[in-house]
Amino acid sequence: MTGKLAVVFGGSGFVGRNTVRELAKRGWRVRVAVRRPHLAQFLRPMGAVGQIQLKQANIRYPDSIAGALTGADAVINLVGILHREGPQRFEAVQRQGAAKIAQLAGEAGVENFVQVSSIGADADSDSVYARTKGEAEIAVREAIPSATIIRPSIVFGQEDKFFNKFAAMAMMSPVLPLIGGGKTRFQPIYVDDVADAICEALVRPEARGRIYELGGPRIYTFKELLELMLHEIGRKRALVPVPFPIASLIGLAGEMAGIAPFVEPPLTRDQVRLLKRDNVVGTGGGVATLDDLDIQPHTVEAILPTYMTPYRKYGQFAERPA
Repeated sequence: MTGKLAVVFGGSGFVGRNTVRELAKRGWRVRVAVRRPHLAQFLRPMGAVGQIQLKQANIRYPDSIAGALTGADAVINLVGILHREGPQRFEAVQRQGAAKIAQLAGEAGVENFVQVSSIGADADSDSVYARTKGEAEIAVREAIPSATIIRPSIVFGQEDKFFNKFAAMAMMSPVLPLIGGGKTRFQPIYVDDVADAICEALVRPEARGRIYELGGPRIYTFKELLELMLHEIGRKRALVPVPFPIASLIGLAGEMAGIAPFVEPPLTRDQVRLLKRDNVVGTGGGVATLDDLDIQPHTVEAILPTYMTPYRKYGQFAERPA
């Protein structure tokens, strides 16, 4: 392969794997830096023979990062966690990890760097997730001023952890919780649109040094998203408002359960803090959007039916909702 080399950190995750596929489709050579290459072999068939390579790298070890960056024309950092996972902490993974990758990429002469953050990233936030995302943005810009920041709203798609999570809950429980009354607003963005935006940012000179906030064509409340999901899977469930103080207690219990190996907490206190703020594209401050990348976003209504089949009462044999 003779195309330019894009090094992707976090390329085996939900957004990462779709980004790797899109990069390969556009002719890039792709090196995916992952902790456990043997668990990321599924990425290789996304490109031509030899187009996608896997490289062992751990953000805690600078030498492994530097090795992954050898010969890079562009770098994409998608590394992130939604909650504490064993020894992995937000500060180490999201802030320190991004800072180290950007520092070493800058020292290697890389100027084309995309940092995938999130809407709500703020170094002064009371949410550890949002704060470390904001601190990561600052650290990346200090190392590489030309870096592009991508901030998506909640990302949906076949392997998402939002609709799939609540649809699975709806199969087992007669009620679903509306944290804070379900009034928090979201602007869901399809994972393929995020991947497109990342790839477009790499090839557009005007994207250098800019911040892009990505959202879909419509804003929904948390309650509206659950209602949409329930309609699609053909199940009726009670949506019960849960005040934030009670949700925080549930989050504490979830964190305690999450201490056990291989157990993902259903809710954490930090996620409750995030739900106190709307997650929609900003309207000022010089922030760019999908329009600036000439990307037309997909709607939730068009994509959600393509992966909700397993949660319907009779699966693929269920009648589609009107």
